[in-house]
Amino acid sequence: MAGFVQIIEFKTSRIDEIEALANERSPQMQAGSTVHRVTITADRDRPGYYFTIAEFDSYETAMENSNRPETSEFAAQMVKLCDGPPKFYNLDVYRVMEVGS
Repeated sequence: MAGFVQIIEFKTSRIDEIEALANERSPQMQAGSTVHRVTITADRDRPGYYFTIAEFDSYETAMENSNRPETSEFAAQMVKLCDGPPKFYNLDVYRVMEVGS
């Protein structure tokens, strides 16, 4: 496999508070993290729905990151700002195509 991607779908009417929490916690979250890239997206067709896309080397490094106290603390605070429980998608990367320059 070529890596691992975790997608977290969540609904919130408090995205500004989640953004502030992420900015506040960013230094602690980045130190020692195994994630390569995090992309936050907003669903154009469903206002209030968002997706976090986190890229890792492997499932194992993703679980290592998930088990970090900093990650658990952030997730617990974030869930309080959501309008329901998040949904997780755990995806092995099958193929990556780089298109264009």
